[in-house]
Amino acid sequence: MALSASGISVSGDTCLAGAGLPIVSSVGGRPFHFPEDTIAFPNETLWSYARDPHTGQQVHVRREPPPSYTLRCFALCRAVKLFFKYARFAPDEKPLTADELRERVRSVLTSNSRTGPNDRAKIVIPGMRNLRELSLAHESLLKEEMGGAWRSYFQRGHWRMVFPFSRASQRRESAAVCRDVERDGVSVLHVFTFPALTVNHALVVFGANCNQGKLSFSTYDPNTPAHSLTLEFDPGTQSFRLPETAYFIGGQVNAYRVYSGLLY
Repeated sequence: MALSASGISVSGDTCLAGAGLPIVSSVGGRPFHFPEDTIAFPNETLWSYARDPHTGQQVHVRREPPPSYTLRCFALCRAVKLFFKYARFAPDEKPLTADELRERVRSVLTSNSRTGPNDRAKIVIPGMRNLRELSLAHESLLKEEMGGAWRSYFQRGHWRMVFPFSRASQRRESAAVCRDVERDGVSVLHVFTFPALTVNHALVVFGANCNQGKLSFSTYDPNTPAHSLTLEFDPGTQSFRLPETAYFIGGQVNAYRVYSGLLY
């Protein structure tokens, strides 16, 4: 069984502990940094979620007043991937005018999310240190350019969600995420429960670590951008597990990569 440079096997059906070292994501020699390489403003939820004390089931009520920026989790994750792969921030260079900045942002966001970058073709964002700073200073611009909620509704890979997921397929998916993170720096995951859809969400995986036989994936969660979220994969049950959050009571989920190929 071959080990990767990180000490974790990514050549078999699953990622297994090698030397117990983490997979560190990087593109062109630059590692992904949280929170600097992520977006500061959140994807808000239309509903407030809780666990019913009697049944233990997840329940929800509509938030009032309704939030203004919601149903954009896929758009936010896609943007984080594109900026990491295609943008280069140059804080010491002269800032752009508003129109010039919009053009650069648009160039990044219209890049192909399913191919690798050419380092010589990086799109330079002058006057900014990173994506987090850009999203704080120009929130409205980014929201406008990332597009509406339809980008989440019509993400091309949604068709896969309705078909069964075997435990073996989830084991293979965990290995593929490890390979993607090591090779490309990040991997965008669609995590969900179907047909219940108690969660139907996107995350950006930027690191992986194997500890005591379980894989822990470090992720950017667009719903809670202030801190990273850990998604676990248990090789024993061959299942992904999402922790309890403000929008999910926690538990087993299915997951597959999106923005990664022709079908997804």
